[in-house]
Order: sequence, then structure tokens, then C-alpha cells
Amino acid sequence: MLKGVPTLAGRNLRLLTVHHRAKASAAEPAEQLDQETDLLKRAKFGHTGKQLQQKISTEKKLRAPPLLNLVFANRKLSFYDPSSTPKTKEDNAKLNQRRHYSMRPHREQEQRNAEDVLFDMFASEETGLISMGKFLAGLKTTGIRRSDPRVRELMDNLKKVHKLNNYETGSSAETQHLNRETFKAVVAPNIVLIAKAFRQQFVIPDFTSFVKDIEDIYHRCKTNTLGKLADYIPQLARYNPDSWGLSICTIDGQRFSMGDVEVPFTLQSCSKPLTYAIALEKLGPKVVHSYVGQEPSGRNFNELVLDQNKKPHNPMINAGAILTCSLMNALVKPDMTSAEIFDYTMSWFKRLSGGEYIGFNNAVFLSEREAADRNYALGFYMRENKCFPKRTNLKEVMDFYFQCCSMETNCEAMSVIAASLANGGICPTTEEKVFRPEVIRDVLSIMHSCGTYDYSGQFAFKVGLPAKSGVSGGMMLVIPNVMGIFAWSPPLDHLGNTVRGLQFCEELVSMFNFHRYDNLKHLSNKKDPRKHRYETKGLSIVNLLFSAASGDVTALRRHRLSGMDITLADYDGRTALHLAASEGHLECVKFLLEQCHVPHNPKDRWGNLPVDEAENFGHTHVVEFLRSWAEKADLSSEECKTEAVTSTTQADEEICSTSDLDTSPAASPIPTPVGGSGRSSPVPSDAGSTASAGSASSIDDKTKPGL
Repeated sequence: MLKGVPTLAGRNLRLLTVHHRAKASAAEPAEQLDQETDLLKRAKFGHTGKQLQQKISTEKKLRAPPLLNLVFANRKLSFYDPSSTPKTKEDNAKLNQRRHYSMRPHREQEQRNAEDVLFDMFASEETGLISMGKFLAGLKTTGIRRSDPRVRELMDNLKKVHKLNNYETGSSAETQHLNRETFKAVVAPNIVLIAKAFRQQFVIPDFTSFVKDIEDIYHRCKTNTLGKLADYIPQLARYNPDSWGLSICTIDGQRFSMGDVEVPFTLQSCSKPLTYAIALEKLGPKVVHSYVGQEPSGRNFNELVLDQNKKPHNPMINAGAILTCSLMNALVKPDMTSAEIFDYTMSWFKRLSGGEYIGFNNAVFLSEREAADRNYALGFYMRENKCFPKRTNLKEVMDFYFQCCSMETNCEAMSVIAASLANGGICPTTEEKVFRPEVIRDVLSIMHSCGTYDYSGQFAFKVGLPAKSGVSGGMMLVIPNVMGIFAWSPPLDHLGNTVRGLQFCEELVSMFNFHRYDNLKHLSNKKDPRKHRYETKGLSIVNLLFSAASGDVTALRRHRLSGMDITLADYDGRTALHLAASEGHLECVKFLLEQCHVPHNPKDRWGNLPVDEAENFGHTHVVEFLRSWAEKADLSSEECKTEAVTSTTQADEEICSTSDLDTSPAASPIPTPVGGSGRSSPVPSDAGSTASAGSASSIDDKTKPGL
């Protein structure tokens, strides 16, 4: 709009101003003049300044955050009252009304609802209090442990409440009973994680069923007594061959362990992908792989051999791991001493494990260094071929390599490390980003092709997942974007892999569709724990009923060819035949009855048949077809009964007519009359039973669908 050009709105505003000024000059009351002034402002701005100020002040009051956290004053909780009793119905009604009219932000309102739902889920109806032992047990079934760092605030708050309650006799911090307000304040810092757990929003929603399947596999592997202990390192030969531990950690921090999971053991070759990851993180793949290759060697893990470029084949064999340690010494931290570089590496391992147990076994270190002739030979062979970076001290490199292999841990810590690799370098329990996703991608690629010594090709074919084994009996399995698994059992096969660990990996992939090349859509003979329990079946029912309701015969034919049960019904008991009949799709009705051989008279929850549905919606052609089909089905069933009786009677008559030719009891297949009274013995002969069985089988063959 051009400046200075009069508009109709501006003209009307000026006229209105002149008109009201004339009224004001006519000695009108002051109040009326103020009202007219407000009217003028409202005509120009849509509101008055006073109204706007009131609105802003009201919004500021509503934006004041509510007190959701614990408030401590003089070592007492401001809201906590140990002698508080359950509220009456009137108090609860007032409280709910006050909450209903409170204007809270959406996220805080959602948190409040989650806290109330959790309290109502576990609270006792008699006392109105919640048992924290029962609540924590329910949280454990979702995979979240009490020792999880992400619920540390919850456990600390429980201890504080227990202390303020003067340490009630006969109870502990984890078994005390809390009222609603105290419970909400205790769980408030971790309510997001807790609500996500109970809503089954983790990567394994039905964790309880998954754990049961894992337990079955564990017990089957425990009976495997093959393999023998590694004896070329004296300390490794002292392990108990019956030891068998298994730990699982998902990318959401769901934990499960079974067996000897807290028995310490040394990492050995399971440390190789971790040192390789540190080198990649600090130097990048271009620098690292200018010293070490990426191909499987096809030879023994400790063989004196290099590739065509005079480099170790990959970082997962001894030569490649020794060279990776030399990169750590010479390039990553060249100014550090041997002790400092060891502490530096151990700190990376601890960050990956989320603070779990990572130690050092000096006895294994000394034993391994004394029996390291082949490893020293590999070092000298690579130094002869100028594989190491400049200023490399071979003795320090070899000691550092033996120290990495002698780091001590257990299944619990290694499962978290495997889960960190599955989670793109982020520890699932501490949520700390340790490695970049690009680094983890390269590490898992090498583990997939070279992680299980000379068995790597077969392992990639059968299991299809990144893994790394060690001669101490460890097997680290990574299921990308799902979970990490660590199995430990000292007996090894002739290639150096744990026998029970290999069996577990193969049975795991045969039961679940974790193989990297499993088809997640059409593979029906494997379980998918990433889906909810009834998600697959419910989706099949929806697709089937939708096809029938829309009259899509092609889709119904595809469902039948895929092996789906066409008789599936929804919650109301309505089948595909119900939907096809109610919508008047005669072709679908014919296909379901003639080709799929579904029952023609299923009843839904209200007792309605498909013919009733077609009749209610006025589809006369479908009604006629269903009634004629029902009549044929009734007649065929009656004919089957009469044919069975008649055939038996004719056979009896024929046998009776030929009985004059041979009247011996042994030759006669019919009962012998007793006393000439015409009554037969109730015990039939074997021949008669065989004949009747043959006739029955022929009848069954005629009634089988598709024959």
C-alpha cells in the first residue's frame, strides 16, 4: 500500500474519532468517555493495553514449573509423612479436580500420568501403598536392573526415604512401602526410562519370552562336552572345563545373565577389535590400513605370513594386532610411557563397559610372555619387512600386546562392550558416546569376515553376524542395532573357538531371524523378538479381513499360497467369510468355500452366521449361494454316513453268502452265531477290522480337500 494514500478503514476511523470527540465535548460522563476510548483502541488493535498486560501476567503464572523433584529441608522431605494414611474419596476427587484444571506443560502432564499409572499398577488395594520390592521386580522383568546407572537417582532416593523413616525395622530401602506422593517424587528423575520400560518400547518389547528361549538354548549347549582347554599358555589350562556363562545386553540396556557370568577370565583375542577401534578413532581408516590389510588370511591366526603388499592381512590375527599396538605406541600417544599407554587403553575399555569390571591378570601376562616364541617371531618378521612405523620399540610393543590380551574381565562387562558396538559406539547403560559410528562400522565389518580365525567363512555363512573369539573361551557376538552377547566356555575346538559358544550362536540364529540376510517379511519359521507378541498375527488377521472386505480375490489367493490360516478371526469372532458376505463379494465367498474349504457356518460373538450377514445387508445373490452350499454340505454329510453303513452291510452279506463254501471258524471273517439264535459275538475278527479300516480310509481320502 502506497504511503499517504487514504484508505476506507482509515477514513472510517477518523470519522469515528471525530464523532466521539463531539460527544465528549458535549459534557458526557468521564466513565463513558473511557469506554469510548477503549472502543477506539479495540477497533484499531483488537484489544486494550490493560487486557494485554493481564493476559501476559496470567501466562507467566501458568508457566511456573511445578515442584516435581525431591525437596529436602533440614534433612527431611517436605512432602513425606510416614504416618500418612490413604486419602478418602472426597480428597481424591478434589485432588483430581485440581489436577484437571491445572495448566501444566504437555511433557510434565504426561510424566504425572505415567507416575499415577505406575502407582495404580503396583499399589495394594488394602493399604493404598506401593511395595517398592514388587515394583523393582516388575522393572527387572523388562530387563532393567537395580544396578543400572540410569536408575541411580531412584535407588538413592529410596535410601534417603528409608533413612528419614528412621530405618524401619524389618525392611530395607528396596522393600519399603510408599504412598502416592512419595513414590512420584522418588521415581520422577527416571520416569522417562521407567515409563518406556513398562510400555514395552524397548528394542525387545517382550523381554520375558525372549529370555525363556535363551534359557532353553543355554541348557542345550551346557550338555556339550566336546573340545579341550588351550594348553600352549599354562595359565589358560587351569580353567574349569565345565564353566559356562552367558550374558546379554541390548542397545536399550536390557540385561540378562545366566551361568558363570562373574568368573574372571582374560580377554586374549577379544581385545583385538577394541584396540583396532581406538586406532581408527584416533588415526582414521586411511592411516591404519596403510599399515594393516582388510582381507581374511586363509591361514592360521599365528602363521608367519604377510599379504602381497607386505602387510598383515587384517587386525584380527596376531600379526595385525601386534601392528595395531605399534600404532597405538608410535602414533596415537607417542609421548606416553608404557605404563601410561596401558592405563589409557584400559580407560577406553572401561568406558565401553559402562564402568563394569575390567582388570589385569599379571600371572597370565607373565605366562603368555614366556610362551611367546611365535609372536616374537611375527614381530621380527614384520620388522624385517619394514611393517612398523618409525621409532617403534619392538619390546615395548610386544609387552603392550601381551598386556592387552591379559586384561581380565567377565561376561557381564563384555556383554555391555558388545552392546556398545551394536549401538554405534554409545554405551547403552551410561549413554556415553565412546566411538564414532563410522569406526564401529569398520570394526564390525572386519569382525564379520575375520573374527573367528579359520572358521570365519563358515561362521559368516551359518550365523551371519560380527563376532570375535578368544583362546580363553570367550565369544563376543554383535547383533547390530539390537544387542550384544558374550558367551564364555573354556573348551575349544581345533581352530581355537569355544565349542559351546559356537553352538549357542548357531542355535540362536536358527531360532531368531538375526542373520544379516534373513528376510524379515516373509520368513515365517523364525521368531522376531523385535516385534510385539501378537503384532505378527494381528497384522495377518487385519490383512486377511481387509482383503475379504474389499473383495480382493487376488490378495486372498496370495494369503492362501503363503500358508496363512484362512480361518483366522478377529476379536469379535468375525472371519473373512463374514466380511465377504456382509459386503456382497460373491467371488470372494466362492473362493473361500470352494478353494480354501473354510467352514460355511462360523459364528461371531453375537451368534451371526455369514448367511445372516449377507441377508442383513440385502445381498440376495450371496444368500442364495450360501444356502445352496449349506444344503449340499448337509446332504454330503448324510450320504457319507449312509454309505459307510451300506458298504458295511453289503460286505457282511457277501461274506455270509460265501461262508457256505468255507464254514471253518478260522476262515470266516464274521462273528460265529451262538446257539443258532442269530446273535453274533460282539468281538469282531482281525480281517473284519482290516476291511472296515480300509473302507474308512477310502472315505477319508474322498473328503480330503484338494484330492
